Amino acid sequence: MGVEIRQVGECFAGEVTGIDLTEPLSTENVNAIHEGMDKYAVLTFREQPLTAEEQLAFSKQLGDIEHAIGTSLREDKDARLPSTFADVSNLDKEDRPFDINDRRRLFAIGNRLWHSDSSFKVVPAKYSILHAISIPSKGGNTEFAHMPSAYDALDDEIKEELDGLICEHSQIFSRQQVGFTDFTDEEIDRFKPVRQTLIRKHPATGRKSLYLSSHAGRIDGLSVPDAKLLLLDLVNHATQQKFVYVHEWQKGDLVMWDNRQTMHRVRPFPVDEPRDMRRTTIVGDGPTVV
Repeated sequence: MGVEIRQVGECFAGEVTGIDLTEPLSTENVNAIHEGMDKYAVLTFREQPLTAEEQLAFSKQLGDIEHAIGTSLREDKDARLPSTFADVSNLDKEDRPFDINDRRRLFAIGNRLWHSDSSFKVVPAKYSILHAISIPSKGGNTEFAHMPSAYDALDDEIKEELDGLICEHSQIFSRQQVGFTDFTDEEIDRFKPVRQTLIRKHPATGRKSLYLSSHAGRIDGLSVPDAKLLLLDLVNHATQQKFVYVHEWQKGDLVMWDNRQTMHRVRPFPVDEPRDMRRTTIVGDGPTVV
């Protein structure tokens, strides 16, 4: 039985069967996954009880790993996972849920905003690969928005207005939206803004898409209020129900998404319940702004 993909979202997202991710991938399966990502932007794999080593080995077959260094408020001495993983759980080093007022938790709940992974890096991420080790009793779903479809739905006049615009992205911008401003001088320097184009073209499909994220806070040539309102209007447009797929997590699920084609956000879940999610990330193609 070969790899099969069936569409599960209204305009994107596919569920993959016929593959065991604990085993090395054949060239045919690697190609099928890349082609599936180009077509569906999000791929889900059910019942994949991977170890951390197996998830990393699977990910390395798809591209170079982006290291999660300096992207959260977890200090190195408190890390649960090596830098080859982004720890997007709500757990401390002893696998206990963060206290409700822990600044690491308050920073991390910015992930409830629509965003694109690593848009705050000069070279933003290509694929994100998230594995569910444990899930809460309720909530915690991940929603994805399909940015090529959102771009296609814009009228030609707006597309022309957006063409060539450059945004500044920083985690400081996204955290300010949820009222988190508790940054040290070192963190402010570490999270200094990078520039990304507002419209990007997918290298494989040739489709244009909106490149949006809660990390975007300023636009070259616009006042801050004008920029924020334009970005808000675009996010509201891009996250209409017809452009969104909701993944309801089950333990052992692995979900991949193409950050060049999607935004995503996590939904609320009980603060005192573990949600152990481990992300490997594939390095992007290069800067969007030279």
